[in-house]
Amino acid sequence: MFVELGHFCLILALFVTVVQSTVPIIGAARRHLGWMAVGRTCALAAFLLIGCAMAALMHAYIVSDFSVINVIENSHTDKPLLYKISGVWGNHEGSMLLWVFMLSLCAAAVAVFSANLPPALRARVLAVQGMIGVGFLLFILFTSNPFLRAATPPANGHGLNPVLQDPGLAFHPPFLYLGYVGFSVAFAFAVAALIEGKVDAAWARWVRPWTLASWCALTIGIAMGSWWAYYTLGWGGWWFWDPVENASFMPWLVGTALIHSSIVVEKRDTLKSWTILLAIITFSLSLVGTFLVRSGVLTSVHAFATDPARGTFILLLLLAAIGGSLTLYAVRAPSLQGGGLFAPVSREGALVLNNLLLSCGCATVFLGTLYPLFLDAMNGPKLSVGFPFFNRTFVPLMVPMIIALGIGPMLAWKRGDLLGAMQRLWVAFVAAALAALIAYYVTTGGPVFAIIGLALAAWLGAAVIAEWTERIGLFRMPLTASLRRAIHLPRAAHGMTAAHFGMAVFVAGVSASAFDREAIEVVPLGGRLQVASYTLELQSVDPVTGPNYRAERATIRITKGSEEITIVHPERRFFTLQQQTTSETSIRTNFLADLYVALGEADAAGKWTIRAYYKPLVPWIWIGAVIMAFGGAVSLSDRRWRVGVAQRRRLGSAVLPAAGE
Repeated sequence: MFVELGHFCLILALFVTVVQSTVPIIGAARRHLGWMAVGRTCALAAFLLIGCAMAALMHAYIVSDFSVINVIENSHTDKPLLYKISGVWGNHEGSMLLWVFMLSLCAAAVAVFSANLPPALRARVLAVQGMIGVGFLLFILFTSNPFLRAATPPANGHGLNPVLQDPGLAFHPPFLYLGYVGFSVAFAFAVAALIEGKVDAAWARWVRPWTLASWCALTIGIAMGSWWAYYTLGWGGWWFWDPVENASFMPWLVGTALIHSSIVVEKRDTLKSWTILLAIITFSLSLVGTFLVRSGVLTSVHAFATDPARGTFILLLLLAAIGGSLTLYAVRAPSLQGGGLFAPVSREGALVLNNLLLSCGCATVFLGTLYPLFLDAMNGPKLSVGFPFFNRTFVPLMVPMIIALGIGPMLAWKRGDLLGAMQRLWVAFVAAALAALIAYYVTTGGPVFAIIGLALAAWLGAAVIAEWTERIGLFRMPLTASLRRAIHLPRAAHGMTAAHFGMAVFVAGVSASAFDREAIEVVPLGGRLQVASYTLELQSVDPVTGPNYRAERATIRITKGSEEITIVHPERRFFTLQQQTTSETSIRTNFLADLYVALGEADAAGKWTIRAYYKPLVPWIWIGAVIMAFGGAVSLSDRRWRVGVAQRRRLGSAVLPAAGE
C-alpha cells in the first residue's frame, strides 16, 4: 500500500513540476500575477509529494518489505536500523530519489523565503527549478524506479555493501546532495536574470545566502566523506584524488569563487557577467558529478549505476541543462554591463585574483579527472592520473591564493594600498618565519614543501587575526570599546574571519601529512612494533560477533617509553551475507596528532599484520573544514540575510496586470 502510494506521489509530482516549469514563466512574460503565483503553490506541492515518496521508500526499508526489488538488493532483516535507513540512499535508485527530494526542498525554501523577491523574478526562478525537477523525475520513473515489485519476494534481502555500513555514510550523502542540489538555486537565479536581462546589487544579495548555504552543506559533506575514508578503509589516507572525490570537489571550488564574486557585484556593481557564468558552471559541475557517478563510467564504492541507458539519459539531461543555459548566456550576457571601476590593487582586484586561481584550480582537477576517461572512450592508451599530476598542477595555484587571502581583506575597495597592507601584516610575516623555523628544527630539515605549507598556514592564520583585530580596533582603543565594536560588527564579517581561519587550519593539517610515520609488520601474539616514539604490543586477537558480521578483535597496548598511553582494539569484520571483509581501525588522537592502527590478515604461523601510522596535525584537516562551514553559517545568520535585502520601490517592482485581466 505504502509502496504504491509512493510511486503514485512521484508520478503526481512529475505533473506538478511540469506545471511549475511552464505556467509561472509564461505568467512572468505576460505580467500575469495569478499565473506567477502558481510557481509557489507547485513548489510546495511537489515537495510534499516527493517527501511522501521518500517516506514510503524509507518505510519499506524499516519494515524489511522484501516485495520491493530495491529493498531486496540493499537491505536485510538483521541489519541495524540506522543502516536500514541509510540503505535508502546507499544505492542508485534511492540516491536519485534523495537527489530529487533535496531539489524539491530547495524549491520549497525559495517559495517560502521569497517574500522580498519581485514576483517576476521569483516565478522564473521557480520555473527553472521545475524544469530541472521534470528532467530528473522522468529519469527516475523511466530508468531508476525505486518502487518496482518483485514477482516472488524472498525471505531475506541481499544486504547493503558492508563498506557503506558506517555512521559516517549515513549522514555524508544527505549533506553532499544538499550542497550539490542547493547550487541549483544559484543556477536558477542566473538563468532567471539572463531571461530578465537585469543583474544588480539586489540580485547578488538575493543569490548569495543560497550559495553560501549550499557551500556550507557541501563543505561538511566532503569533510565527512574524507573522514569516513580515513578511518574506515584502513589505508591511512584521507584523500586519493579519486574521480568521485573530484566530482564533489570541483563544484566546491567554483562555488567558493561564486561566493566571492557575488560580493563584488553587491558592493561595486561589476563582474555581473562573470558571476552569472560561475553560477551556471557551479551547478553544471554538480550535474557532471552526477553523470560520472550514475552513468557507469566509473567503478567505485560510490558509483552505483552500470546501465548504459541511465548514463545516456543523464547525459541528455546534462546537455539540455548546460547547453541551454550556456546558449542563453552567450546571447544575453553581452547586455550585462558592469558599472563600477576599480584598480588592480584593491579589494575587488584581490577577489578577482581569488576567482581566477580557484577557476584554474578547478580546470586542472577537471582535466585530470576526465582526460583519462575521454582517452579511454576514444580507444586511446590507459592512463592513471593521481597524486603526482595534482600535486604539480593544483597545489602551486593554491599558494598565491593563500597569500592573497591574507592580503585581500586589508585592502580598500576601488583602490588599495598594497605597501600599507603589507606593513600592517608584519605579525603574519613573523608568524610565517617562526612556523618555518620551528618546522625545520623539529623535522631536521624536511620535506621543504611541507615546511613552506606550514609557513603559509601560519601566514594566513595570523593575517586573518590581524585583520579582525584591526577591524574592531583592538590595542588601539579601550578594551570595552573594542568589545562593543566586535558585538556590532556584521555577522558576515565574523563569518569571513572564521572561514578564512578554518582554511589556515586546514592547510596546516594537509601540509603536516608529509611528516607521517608508518610501520607495517607481521607480529606474533606478544610481539611489538615501533612507530615514531610509540611501542605497540599485540596482546591478543579474539573472535567477536556483531549484529550481521563476525569479527577478529585485537587488543594492542600502546606505550611511550615506560608510560602506558592507551589500549586500542582494531578489528577485521567478515560479513557472511556478502562474503566480504572490512577493516575497523582504532585511532587515538589528542587533536595535535593521530596514532592510527589497523589489523591485517593472519599468516599460517598465527602472526598478524599490523599497520600503524603516526600522523601529526591530521585532525586539523577536519577541524579546519568544520570551522570553514561554521564561518559560512555565521555569515548566513547575518541580519541582512534574515530580513532580506532592501525591497525595491513598490512602483519599480510592481507588476502591472495583463490586458483584459
